[in-house]
Amino acid sequence: MEARQLSPAPRVVEVTDRSTFMALEPEWNALVEATADEPFYRHEFFRIWVDDFAPEARLRVLTLRDAEGRLSAVLPLMAERTSLYGVPVRQLAATANPHSCRFDLIAREPEEASAVFLSHLRADKSWDLLKLTDVPEGGAGWSLYTAAQGAGLPVGTWESLQSPYIPLAASWEAFQAGLPSKFKANCRRRRRKLEEKGQVTVERVEGGLELEAKLEEGFALEASGWKGQRGTAMSQDARTRGFYSELARDAAYKGRLALYYLRLDGRAVAFQYALEYGGRYFLLKPGYDESLGDCSPGQLLMEDVLRDCMGRGLREFDFLGPDMVWKRDWTDKVRRHTWLYVFNDTTFGRALCAAKFRWAPAAREVMARWKR
Repeated sequence: MEARQLSPAPRVVEVTDRSTFMALEPEWNALVEATADEPFYRHEFFRIWVDDFAPEARLRVLTLRDAEGRLSAVLPLMAERTSLYGVPVRQLAATANPHSCRFDLIAREPEEASAVFLSHLRADKSWDLLKLTDVPEGGAGWSLYTAAQGAGLPVGTWESLQSPYIPLAASWEAFQAGLPSKFKANCRRRRRKLEEKGQVTVERVEGGLELEAKLEEGFALEASGWKGQRGTAMSQDARTRGFYSELARDAAYKGRLALYYLRLDGRAVAFQYALEYGGRYFLLKPGYDESLGDCSPGQLLMEDVLRDCMGRGLREFDFLGPDMVWKRDWTDKVRRHTWLYVFNDTTFGRALCAAKFRWAPAAREVMARWKR
């Protein structure tokens, strides 16, 4: 009787060194393009992020290869020491921060990948907490969370963002017809008011020899307002400045950069730093001259950019980031993002989960009642 040859099982390989991580780029990006195709999941985005925000990070990039050796899933993590309510914690964290916009498991078969990755992690006692930040609704990372919950591991969630977005109409006229009349009238009035001050023009920059100068102009405009006062502007932190500068260079080279400037007599009074990818416009950073707040230059530029996006045939405008009133002037649709917590199946892990999701909320509720 002929013996049946079994197909090899999917294989988890942890990537911890930079050279092996760099070699993954072609396969990684092919996987992204075949699954959740967004710029934030591409290899170059993570490479630039790590170089600027976490150059000394201890990478633990989980990769899954199928029976044929093809890359079928990636979960880019880093091991770090942190604390939770003053208690030291060994954490496996997403290679992400607020500048990443969103993060997710990248997988052809999310449920299969989640089961295999979870089995791999459960055999490892070197971590206490797995934290995936800003996973979008419907993201593959939820499969890993569900698998952990089903296996009895302590878990928890925290909704971090509701990011507005606009499904773009076929034409500006069709889109504008759905906007509130009062809002449209305000835009017309503010545009007239700005035009009374000088010549108003719009410029789109996709790259070129003047890219560095154009970026500096946008950085300066963003830093001139409340972000500069709070110390959160792109140019005020060397790591953040480096990240957005390198990301712009890479995106320009690949034809994905979109910088827009609203100009008054040639001077930039509003700015958008964005990526165009897969028929979608991703707004990473806006800025405007707050001394012209009565003219709403930021909203006037939004109007011009949306008109241009529809003329270019794009299908979605994604505001990214948190829900804000000025974004809701344009849309009532939001995309929820959540932090997913999975604690190791140990006494300590269960205590951490209880502290995070039971004891601390209960203490806050008691304090709130006491203050009332």
